[in-house]
Amino acid sequence: MHILTIIGARPQFIKAAVLSRYIRNNPQLDVKETIIHTGQHYDQNMSDIFFTEMDIPQPDYNLHIGSGSHGKMTGLMLEKIEALLLELKPDAVLVYGDTNSTLAGALAASKLHIPVAHVEAGLRSYMMVMPEEQNRRLTDHLSTWLFCPTDTAIDNLKKEGIISTGGLPSADNKTVCKTGDIMYDASLYYRQKNIPLQIPSNFILLTIHRAENTDDPVRLKSIVNAVNSLSESKFIFPVHPRTKKILTEHGLDFGKHVTLIDPVGYLEMLKYEEACVAVLTDSGGVQKEAFFFQKPCITMRDTTEWVELVSSGWNTLTGADTGKIISAIGNIHTPENYPQLYGDGHTAEKIMKVLLCQY
Repeated sequence: MHILTIIGARPQFIKAAVLSRYIRNNPQLDVKETIIHTGQHYDQNMSDIFFTEMDIPQPDYNLHIGSGSHGKMTGLMLEKIEALLLELKPDAVLVYGDTNSTLAGALAASKLHIPVAHVEAGLRSYMMVMPEEQNRRLTDHLSTWLFCPTDTAIDNLKKEGIISTGGLPSADNKTVCKTGDIMYDASLYYRQKNIPLQIPSNFILLTIHRAENTDDPVRLKSIVNAVNSLSESKFIFPVHPRTKKILTEHGLDFGKHVTLIDPVGYLEMLKYEEACVAVLTDSGGVQKEAFFFQKPCITMRDTTEWVELVSSGWNTLTGADTGKIISAIGNIHTPENYPQLYGDGHTAEKIMKVLLCQY
């Protein structure tokens, strides 16, 4: 079986590493994987370094798309991916998550009648203003294989009429299955790596990067005010250059109890998540990683795709409300129950078993 994997953004590198490693370590599967990097994230610290850190092969093709408007990026990806699909003629196209690279890969493949496998299918924020929500919904409807991390994801697909229909795999004969979360597999593997890192104790890990917060001066100021009001707590904030620039533009500064550091790689981030007492974030992935390390999380978003974290008590949604953030931090506690929400760490194996059984 020849699988063409399309990745283009930081989280996808991590997810792809797990499945790529499983394929390489199991040659008896007789699977060939070709990796296409769209170049959606083109900064050295956001892409190339990941292929080294994650122990995955360099991509076979780099489209060097770079940044731009959503339409421009997706259009260029669509054109270049289509040309490669016509040349390489893979048996399936595999996409991850909810980026423009995900949608472009799924759309290019489906137009050429090449079946699409979507890892992390069925997630919904039910906020169509989010580009990620548009990408994931469209990709799910175009996909043949939908690999869901949770029961909630499967239920979301059912609401949209996407269910397993049987028969030979095609865009109209779908396979929907719960495989667990491939990010949990990654966490289990990479947390074992020894990273020489001096990390203090008793701190809250802070991340702010989502556009709904950084691009809204009112929301951003509310978040900064909340953190500055929590002066009895120590925070460590790996701040992305874009966020740092926006904070400066709006004259927003953090108190001395907040330590700003340069962005860290995935392996370093795992160490900070493991060492902290709690997480304050607006990231989707960091919410789950906090749970993987059994750390309570406060999420500065109005909704989350990972609703089971909220219902189980491991995650608290506050939006950008100053009072709610302060209250949530003041009431941090570790829930007594730690349910197995995201599988058993064998997601890659389950994905390949389904693909090979139906190929």
